[in-house]
Amino acid sequence: MGELKSDSEILAEIYRNAQLGLVSIADILPEVDDERIKEELLREHEEYERVCSEAASLAQKYDLELKEPNAVKKAMMWSAIKMGTASDNSAQNVAQMMIKGTVTGLTSLKTSLTDGEKIMDADIKKLLCDLIALEEDFEKKLKTFL
Repeated sequence: MGELKSDSEILAEIYRNAQLGLVSIADILPEVDDERIKEELLREHEEYERVCSEAASLAQKYDLELKEPNAVKKAMMWSAIKMGTASDNSAQNVAQMMIKGTVTGLTSLKTSLTDGEKIMDADIKKLLCDLIALEEDFEKKLKTFL
């Protein structure tokens, strides 16, 4: 087990994860032609927006500052999405790309849960567990496009 994470670090991780989900969906949506996967991505976008809103409310409640993901990370994601869909914007390829990001997010979130579970604020833990469940659901639904 790693070093224990503070509530502010975990809340920042939740917010960053949801923000990166929003950014990646916004970047990939213009490239998607398949209506079924587009609907799934829009559903996921709504859920990430809800999580961001809840994280922002908790940050305000606990007087914590949340930061947006850094610009370099966003630019790297954008270029990877554009390159990844340039020659193949099929639902299968889009699902594969989104699953990779989802699994990366899940790994980070589950690590945060392990590293902070015993000392974590109940509201922050609930939001973290909700986001983990959402990400697991996203992965499951995206796999239906493979």
